Amino acid sequence: MKVDLPDFPWDSLAEDRALATAHPGGIVDLSVGTPVDPVPEVVRAALAGPAADEPGYPTTHGPASLREAIAGSLLRRFGVTVDPAAVLPTIGSKELVAWLPTLLGVGPGDAVVIPELAYPTYEVGARLAHAEFVRSDSPTAVGPGRVALVWVNSPSNPTGRVLPAEHLRRVIGRARERGAVVASDECYLSLSQDAVSILRPDVCGGSHEGLLAVHSMSKSSNLAGYRAGFVAGDPALVAGLLEVRKHAGMIVPRPVQAAMEAAASDDAHVDEQARIYDRRRILLRAALEVVGMRIDHSEAGLYLWATAGEPCRVTVRRLAEQGILVAPGDFYGPAGAEHVRVGLTAPDDRITAAASRLLRT
Repeated sequence: MKVDLPDFPWDSLAEDRALATAHPGGIVDLSVGTPVDPVPEVVRAALAGPAADEPGYPTTHGPASLREAIAGSLLRRFGVTVDPAAVLPTIGSKELVAWLPTLLGVGPGDAVVIPELAYPTYEVGARLAHAEFVRSDSPTAVGPGRVALVWVNSPSNPTGRVLPAEHLRRVIGRARERGAVVASDECYLSLSQDAVSILRPDVCGGSHEGLLAVHSMSKSSNLAGYRAGFVAGDPALVAGLLEVRKHAGMIVPRPVQAAMEAAASDDAHVDEQARIYDRRRILLRAALEVVGMRIDHSEAGLYLWATAGEPCRVTVRRLAEQGILVAPGDFYGPAGAEHVRVGLTAPDDRITAAASRLLRT
């Protein structure tokens, strides 16, 4: 059965990218969430350590020491207690997001609920599984078929919105009533002091039944190039994912597993990275507001969700003329038609250059 996939959205920015690149001061690319800061030394040392000289195949589940380190980090950072057996390393988080509906057995006749404004891969995952999808932020959302999977994302990509615990509790309650799985994309959780994990006891009622938390180390530890992520939660669901992934050969390389263990065991670099993004957020937000743009949500994460009250592509072009490339809000759903997503993932000197250009207009 042919999969009907949307066009890759960033391809549509080719002209704006060329325009921004032609700026005398060079492009400031704020259109993607690619980390630019150094990989922590503790992580690089682990990558090049003894695990780099293990010639055999790694295990899909990873060594117990890795899963224990991740479980420890979840407890320290987010107040979440998980059995290390219910932790599964993944090849980054994007592949899991894309394949999760299929791996869970979601298919034709089922519906996947995704946020009103959403990372495009949630939709892609539903399409790969030949399921329907519906955009909704309502805890009681209904779909064109049986709702089998509900995605939440806090802090949000693209909006930086932080969902309160009560909202997450309502989503969980409604999903459990209908027998749906709730998958929480917590990729940006380490970059917020206020966001909560769906696995926290006061959010989930003390049970992880039907719940999966998806994490990435790309943002918190600058490991996008390592493809380092994991999923944790309902032991039965994680065991099912493990079984399928073992058969499919979806395995994180052993040196990367060692790097992940080091990253999970060290909180200092995560805290420092969060402070770096906070400084960039404050600087860029102030500049955008001075030139008349309104910033909505944007409490945490890697992005500012900004609007000039005009079609988003017009805003993208105006900023490209100043050498600043941002992502149009329509990448993330129809509700983003008048917003742009401004990334914080550029070196400090380029963030400062973008702010200076804005303030000169």
